[in-house]
Amino acid sequence: MKLSKTLPLVILLTSALFIQNSFAQVGIGTPNPDASSVLDVTSTTKGVLMARMTTAQRDAIVMPANGLVIYNTDSDEFQFNTNTSATPIWRALSYSAVSTATPGDSIKYSNSDTTTDVNPDTAITLPLFGNLLWSDNGTLYVVSGNQVTITEAGRYEFIVNVSLANATGTDRNAPEIRLNVNGTPVGTYGSTGYMRGTNGHESSSLHIREIMEINANDVVTVSIVREGNNGAVNLRSVGTSNFYVEKIF
Repeated sequence: MKLSKTLPLVILLTSALFIQNSFAQVGIGTPNPDASSVLDVTSTTKGVLMARMTTAQRDAIVMPANGLVIYNTDSDEFQFNTNTSATPIWRALSYSAVSTATPGDSIKYSNSDTTTDVNPDTAITLPLFGNLLWSDNGTLYVVSGNQVTITEAGRYEFIVNVSLANATGTDRNAPEIRLNVNGTPVGTYGSTGYMRGTNGHESSSLHIREIMEINANDVVTVSIVREGNNGAVNLRSVGTSNFYVEKIF
């Protein structure tokens, strides 16, 4: 009688141990997965396809685990979460063969325009792309008019320096600048440019330093708009205002 009560328990424990050993390792394409692996995929004709998604789809993942790996189709690279689930930070495993960019690639332009009124009531695009100072990667940064298209997703640093001169007497002018991505203002304001046409206050400057996540083929411009009094304001002289962007990763 005692044996009959114990036997089911022994069978249950033996079955559990068998199941645990059976599923401790998984082999795909092989009946004998490597002892050091949880999953052993073996093939000479096919590969393993990782979950593929855009940057927006990646950012929509709820509480992504630390170490979670995806393939980003915007930047053509494997990425993994190096931080916590609550505040994920996605880094590239490596730059793929189709990527044309590497960290440190930058471009810099300075102004040639000194006649445009940059103190408008409605924001305009600042004419900073006059003279090319350097471009490390003409495929990554495509300049047209007063805008730059960034062709690969990643994290980029932007530095904008603007020198201003009051052009109309005693007006108290205070234009401000801001970065725009695809026509939408983003990030900090540059708002230090107060000028007065008397007592030696005819000139001033505006500055922005921002780091932003950019998607493939985002268009970046710098807008400027009047924030105090009308009256003409110009870029101070050729080469005194500039735009710089560098790929961080």
